[in-house]
Amino acid sequence: MPRALIVDDEEDIRFLIRLTIELANEGLAVAGEAATGEAAIASWENDRPEVIVLDNRMPGMSGLEVAEHILGQDPSQAIILFSSYLDDATLATAARLGIRACLAKGDYHQLPDALWQHSDDA
Repeated sequence: MPRALIVDDEEDIRFLIRLTIELANEGLAVAGEAATGEAAIASWENDRPEVIVLDNRMPGMSGLEVAEHILGQDPSQAIILFSSYLDDATLATAARLGIRACLAKGDYHQLPDALWQHSDDA
């Protein structure tokens, strides 16, 4: 069963992602949630989820910094950057780091398919 770590500084967005995953009822599960980059790294180290759903713009460490840290330790970790701000520079950095997919927050309904697709890649 693919498990996702949800990382976003906004509680309502974490709730929306969790609800989307749970309502998909396709065997997906939530491994945990984190509101900061530092908490995301700690949760990842403890839980080793199959996929990380990661916001980029957060106080403290950005999502790209979190991804760089995690992918530096485990290049096979599946990460989906889930952000409202996906400009060309962000997309280029995400690709360079090895982030599997970038999904705009407005496309949250595509999350279950993306989670399945990228958990299979791991």
